[in-house]
Amino acid sequence: MPHAGDKQGRPYAINATLASDILSKNIKRRNGSSSIIGAAFFMVIVGVSVLAGKISPLIFALYLVASLLTFLMYAVDKSAAQKGAWRTKESTLHLLSLVGGWPGALVAQEKLRHKSKKQSFRFVFWCTVLLNCSAFVWLLTLDGTAILQLLIASVL
Repeated sequence: MPHAGDKQGRPYAINATLASDILSKNIKRRNGSSSIIGAAFFMVIVGVSVLAGKISPLIFALYLVASLLTFLMYAVDKSAAQKGAWRTKESTLHLLSLVGGWPGALVAQEKLRHKSKKQSFRFVFWCTVLLNCSAFVWLLTLDGTAILQLLIASVL
């Protein structure tokens, strides 16, 4: 089979890829899956906390429902963006993350590739994750547990 060559007969590459391009792609892929693993790990922690009797099963249900709803909202917003239709407000997506939907948001950002590049959005998103995780840790304290039990009793 003849090799590709220029006008002087010198060989040249046809489908070349720089090593840095491959490395960059692998790092991006790895970082995305670490987000999904992080979200799953957090949900496992919540589940173990419920099984250990540290928090109410309602908290696990809240995280699960909020995560599913948040994922769906990201999917709807991505579809709207592609169609040029009405978009979901970023503040709505952040509020859903703050109340416990951030694991679903992380999965959506990775799997749907939506809201994963805009730095200002990502900064606020990670602030909501930190606030939510801080609230969760507080719920594991004696004061947090007592207040949560009072809230649940008053609602029920």
